[in-house]
Amino acid sequence: MVSFSAIRTSNSLIKSTFPAGLVAVFIGATNGIGEVSLKTFAKYTHQPRAYFIGRSQDAGDRIAAECKALNPGGEYIFKKADVSLIRVVDEVCEEIKRKEKSLNILFLSAGVLSMDHSETSEHVHLLASLNYYSRMRFIRNLLPLLKNADTLRRVVTVGGGGKEGPLDTTDLPALRVPLPQIRGHLCSLITLGLETVATTAPGVSFVHDYPGTVLETALWRGKGGPPQAAIDTLVPIEESGERHVYLATSAKYPSLVKENAAVQLGDVDSVALDTRGKLGGGLYSIGWDCESVAPLELLAEFREKDMVKAVWQHTESEFTRIGELNRGL
Repeated sequence: MVSFSAIRTSNSLIKSTFPAGLVAVFIGATNGIGEVSLKTFAKYTHQPRAYFIGRSQDAGDRIAAECKALNPGGEYIFKKADVSLIRVVDEVCEEIKRKEKSLNILFLSAGVLSMDHSETSEHVHLLASLNYYSRMRFIRNLLPLLKNADTLRRVVTVGGGGKEGPLDTTDLPALRVPLPQIRGHLCSLITLGLETVATTAPGVSFVHDYPGTVLETALWRGKGGPPQAAIDTLVPIEESGERHVYLATSAKYPSLVKENAAVQLGDVDSVALDTRGKLGGGLYSIGWDCESVAPLELLAEFREKDMVKAVWQHTESEFTRIGELNRGL
């Protein structure tokens, strides 16, 4: 376990490690983990430029002002958008690419309280869209900007690192997967999808983390809180923000080629094991305590069955279908 005190010490070194003007994009940052992580990023960085995406203009305005109060030298640019729709994801990405030539951090935490099988207007399971398809689209679209960064280049997707489970190969879009099995299914989709993306970007590091049960999030407050079976380690929301900024900046999670700068903090930052059980492979499934928790045997079994390729072929097929739907073909 990486202690909270070590986390905070590491974060305090961000300004002295990186140049001014780090650029970050936070998807799903108008409440919960995304909001607190954005504010923590603002607190520790020097003249940052942060784009953050959410569904509430009022929340966006409030958070931008709070970030400005924390760090007046930074820019905090809010975009109201429903990122459950791939069409909207593309629009947001195009707007960012018109303004930026490089990107240091892509932080993805958009989610939904609903646990039913409702679908988006693009005929994608809403939960699957926000947890997998939308995030993969953001990563794919913004990867050229991440590759262009001179220093830190990292993707953090907040989901269920270490919670990967069996995949229903007859229902990859999870339209019929029973709710008790859907978390493991979606977490495996995320990790396997990231495996494909990571091979195309050896200079970018990818972290898929499980945040624990974070207090004071919308999930915690809504409908009596999360299901009892889903509650394990309780993490205060301020600590979660600190831990997620650590995941985004620490040398513990290097890219495959290990060329991108990151905060060094002695033995605490001993390089993490990747999803293949090797040191510093560029893709990490991380638990709430910031340590590697990848289910190595399960992931090896998926690779033996060529599921990495199958998942990405399915993903690209869905993106093609959605594109044709939106063009009226």
